[in-house]
Amino acid sequence: MNRIYNSQPLPSVWIDERAAQQDVRVEVPDATGHVWPQTRPQLDIRKQAEKPEYYEAISMIMKYRNTYLRDRSVFVEGEDMVKLLGALGATAEDFEAIQQVSDHLDTDPTLPFRRSRNGRFCFDFGTRSVRRLEFQPFALSLEEDFKRHDSGQVRVFDEVQDELQLNTAFQALLVFKAMVCHGIATRPRPKLDYGSNKWVCTLFNLRTVTRPDMLGEPALEGVHTDGVDHTMTTYLGSSNMAPNSAVTLMHDMRETTGIRFNQIKPELIVARAHHRHFLDTLLIVDHERKHSISPVYAVDTSREATRDMLIFFTRRPVTRNLNHVSEGIDSLAAHRKMPMEIPLFVPEVID
Repeated sequence: MNRIYNSQPLPSVWIDERAAQQDVRVEVPDATGHVWPQTRPQLDIRKQAEKPEYYEAISMIMKYRNTYLRDRSVFVEGEDMVKLLGALGATAEDFEAIQQVSDHLDTDPTLPFRRSRNGRFCFDFGTRSVRRLEFQPFALSLEEDFKRHDSGQVRVFDEVQDELQLNTAFQALLVFKAMVCHGIATRPRPKLDYGSNKWVCTLFNLRTVTRPDMLGEPALEGVHTDGVDHTMTTYLGSSNMAPNSAVTLMHDMRETTGIRFNQIKPELIVARAHHRHFLDTLLIVDHERKHSISPVYAVDTSREATRDMLIFFTRRPVTRNLNHVSEGIDSLAAHRKMPMEIPLFVPEVID
């Protein structure tokens, strides 16, 4: 991918003053015994407004947005993501810390080869901010092109902690996703409220594990979609993982949901991506591109191999009284015990 740094005219910026930077107090220790710092500064992109690299980053993000609008997917190399997130205010300390966050994951509710946590966030384009939402269980159904043994099952994940949500690199990823996806029309999903100015973002921090007795599969479900409007996947790191592992293929919507990676039709492959470097990031218009991922293989097959990811599922809220699988677990109430809210940059829609 060519790296383009020349500037463009900037869209207007909308930011609500109530989403100003604060020092957020963090409870210590958490349930795992891990101890967090007592306070941590929050990302405030307005504080970057006097820095030339901030405007270069906005220009470059708008170019990625144009690619996403045209191709319905875009891959951003990690080297470029580090520069972009740093220009938005992410700190060097938090780039280091986010690479260790997956060490504190708990067991997954349904998959033995995975460790996981999740959390819910609201992109609120009325307040021009993103905030943490209260805990809710999670479900994906066959109706949403997700075919697996736990399709439709309500799953309860352990929650993402402040270690991640108060990390400025993570917060900058949220800002980046909102900037790329805001205002892009997509094929609508049934039973979602496209009149709302809010988006629900369910975040998964996942570690896929392969051992001599167990193959880790980032997408055991085979060819699928994620039941949302926009999926973003960001690579944090790996250990003992073979270089041919975890290749992502994107498929025409005519491909059969649920078939294995080795059963796909080559003529229906529309794009390919491979997360290999820290912060390699892929965005997909989820209801227009099915996708699949190959397994995680070990270099040394006698030892455990791991792959750590952040997965951002973003969709409009559920429309009530239409029997969507998530209707009863789609609260927009803020999280009281682990609050977080930061301002967004929102480009004016000109499409």
